[in-house]
Amino acid sequence: MFRRAFWFTTGAAAGVWATTKVNRKLRRLQPDSLAAQAADKAVETGHRLRRFALDVRTGMADREEQLHEALGLTAPGDVRELPASRSRAVLDTPHPTTRATGPSGIAGPTGNEDH
Repeated sequence: MFRRAFWFTTGAAAGVWATTKVNRKLRRLQPDSLAAQAADKAVETGHRLRRFALDVRTGMADREEQLHEALGLTAPGDVRELPASRSRAVLDTPHPTTRATGPSGIAGPTGNEDH
């Protein structure tokens, strides 16, 4: 008699447990619940990406500072004067050419071309 009562109670408890599990799973698979889960995951992913971006930015600043120290460069806040442009002097220098200028000042063939 006690044996039958034990197994009856065990079966009833297992049934209640299984029914509860199934109902929870069904509630989690409803559209409203799925949308809420997706939104939570999206917010969590956004926070993780933001933390990652901040870590990358901090690492970049640290590495840039290390490179400036290693190369002996000035601090990023210090502004140095750029050297004067030498392009004007380079452009004004005459370069030899294979073309000779004629009486009108227009360049023409010199006869030394390989055609």
